[in-house]
Amino acid sequence: MPRNQFQRMVFAFITVVITVHAYVFFSLYVIHGGMFKELTGEAGVLSAIGKMGGVPVFGTPVPIWAVVLIEFVLAFTLENLLGSPLSFKLACKNFDPRTTHPVLFETAIICATVGIMCPAMSFIAAFLYYNYQAGFNMWTLLADWLKLVCFNFPFAFFTQLFFIQPAVRTIFKFLFAKDIKSREKSEEKQPVTA
Repeated sequence: MPRNQFQRMVFAFITVVITVHAYVFFSLYVIHGGMFKELTGEAGVLSAIGKMGGVPVFGTPVPIWAVVLIEFVLAFTLENLLGSPLSFKLACKNFDPRTTHPVLFETAIICATVGIMCPAMSFIAAFLYYNYQAGFNMWTLLADWLKLVCFNFPFAFFTQLFFIQPAVRTIFKFLFAKDIKSREKSEEKQPVTA
């Protein structure tokens, strides 16, 4: 859908803004919420995080907004350097974008992106949120990473396929409506070759 580097960056920006907020919520409430409440004796996740002084990042408590910002910067960088280029190449290995229905091709890109970004961001999260006070152990880090991949992959697949990417495409079409209409008009004027 994006046709130039600027549009790709905007598309990635919108995707990462929505995705990071969804994953921080999922991570704090679903994956770690019970542990936070158990550690602090609080009834709610937010009050437990407040009692802990924030979310532990590299063993130091930071506010939730800082977690969102850290993950945004990392995810946006990774998406632009690795996720988008590789997912397009993977989709092109199995489908020809000129002859494949656009919905099928976009679905292939989404699935490839999840397959790349989920393990990569889960590893970064396992490293950032590791319990450094207990000492560092590579096997524990790897086990935490695999646990996060098992939690995050189904969430990533279904939210990207059915919620996040449709929302991103709708926002993108709204922002670049003039460009999309002019592109469609120029494509209509081109003769069809057999």
